[in-house]
Amino acid sequence: MNWDEFADWSRQIADWGAAYHKSLRDRPVRAQTVYGEIAAQLQDAPPETGEDMSVILEDFEQIVMPGMTHWQHPRFFAYFSANAAPPSILAEQLVNTVAAQCMLWQTSPAATEVEGVMVDWLRQALGLAEGYTGVIQDSASSATLSAVLTMRERATGFTGNREGLSTKGQLRIYCSEGVHSSIDRACWVAGIGQDNLVKLPTSGPRHAMDTAALEAAIEADLAAGHVPAGIIAITGGTGVGASDSLAPVLAIAKAHDLYTHLDAAWAGAAMICPEIREDFWAGVDGYDSIVFNPHKWMGAQFDCSIQFLRDPTAQLNTLKIEPEYLKTSGDAVVNYSEWTIPLGRRFRALKIWFLLRSYGLEALRARIRNHVAWSEALCEQLRALDGFEITSEPILSLFSFRCPGDDATQQRLVDALNDDGRIYLTQGALDGRKVIRFQVGQFDTTQEDVLGACDVIRDVWEGLE
Repeated sequence: MNWDEFADWSRQIADWGAAYHKSLRDRPVRAQTVYGEIAAQLQDAPPETGEDMSVILEDFEQIVMPGMTHWQHPRFFAYFSANAAPPSILAEQLVNTVAAQCMLWQTSPAATEVEGVMVDWLRQALGLAEGYTGVIQDSASSATLSAVLTMRERATGFTGNREGLSTKGQLRIYCSEGVHSSIDRACWVAGIGQDNLVKLPTSGPRHAMDTAALEAAIEADLAAGHVPAGIIAITGGTGVGASDSLAPVLAIAKAHDLYTHLDAAWAGAAMICPEIREDFWAGVDGYDSIVFNPHKWMGAQFDCSIQFLRDPTAQLNTLKIEPEYLKTSGDAVVNYSEWTIPLGRRFRALKIWFLLRSYGLEALRARIRNHVAWSEALCEQLRALDGFEITSEPILSLFSFRCPGDDATQQRLVDALNDDGRIYLTQGALDGRKVIRFQVGQFDTTQEDVLGACDVIRDVWEGLE
C-alpha cells in the first residue's frame, strides 16, 4: 500500500467509523457469538501473497464485527465503560500515524512535555494540592504495581531489587476487602505474596475500610516481627463502589511511616465536580500515589491512566535503570520511562489535550452529574419492582440489586439480559451473595437509555418466571 492509497482507505474507514457509532443503538450490546465461531472462519495459515484491502475490510465486517462487544454502546452498563470520545479518537489517529516511541525526552520532546502539562491540568481539575506530579500509565494495574513495588523497596531500604526478598522478612500490605483484583495481582508480581496482603473488613453505607481493624492489624504484625510496607485505599471500588475514609487511613499510615496508594481508577474522574470531591476526597492530599483512569468516565480512549505522585523520588529509585544506550546528554530532562515498568511508551497525552480542549471541564462535569442522577432514578424504579431488592445503594453512578430467587437465579437473569442484547450487565458479590451490578458511565448514554433499562429488566424477568 502506498501513501495515496493509505489516504483513500483512511477516509473510507473514518466514514465507516462515524456510521458505526451512529448505528450502535440498533446493535446488541454484547457479542452474540459462541466460543470458537470467529476463529473457525479464519484461514489456518498466513497468506503467501498480499490481498486487496477491499477484501480484507469485507472480511472484517463479516467475520470480526459479529464477534465484538460494543463498549461504546450507550446501553453498556457492565464493568466500567472504556470510553472513546471523538476528539480522543482523532488524537489517537494522529499518534498512530506519527508512530513515535516516546520512551525518552529526546525520542520525542513534545510527547514528554505535553504529558507533564496534561498531568498538571488534571491535577488542577481534580483539586489535588500543588506539588503533585505524575506520569501516564497504560492502566491502573500498572500504576498499582508500580506503587506496590515502591512500597516493597522503601520497606527494604531499596535493597530488594538488588538482593532479592529472601532475607527481608514478611512484607505486609493493607487494604479493604473491597479492592480490585489488580491489588492482589500486584502483590503476586512484586513477590510479596497473597498471604501478605491483609484485607480488612468494611462498614457503613460506603463500605469503608475499618480503621480500627487496620490499626490493630499493623500492631499485630509489628509484634509478630513482620514488616508493614504500605496501605492501599480505594475511592469507588469495582464491586459496589466501596470508598474509604481517606483522612483516618492516611493518619494511621503516617503514624507508622507507611507508603500510601489510592485506587480511584473509576471514581477519580468524578472529582472534577467540586461537590463530589468535597464529599468523597476529603483528606486526599498527602497520599503518596493516586491513580485514576481518564479512559473510563472522562472519555479518553483506552488506554490512559494517570498516576499522581506526591514525590516521585521513591518510585524513581524503585524503577529507574539506565544502561549506556539510554543515557541522555546535555541538560537534565524528564524521561518518563524511568517512572514506569515498560520502557516503550506511546504518546498518550495527546488524547487528553484534545479531549479537554474540545469539551472543557464544565461539559465533562455535566455528563458525570447526569450519570449520577440517572443512576439514582433507575435505582428507585428497580426498588419498586415486586420482589426486587437493592443490595447496595448508589455510590456515584454504581449500585447493585437482586431479583427474587437464589444466586443461580441472579445469574440466569444476567445471562438472559445479555442474550436479549438491549442492555449489558454483569454480576458481582456482596456479603456472600451474588448481586447484579448496574453502572452508568458510557460517554453518550442518555436519560432514556438509562431509565429504559428498567423496562428491559422487567420484560426479561417476566419471561423467566
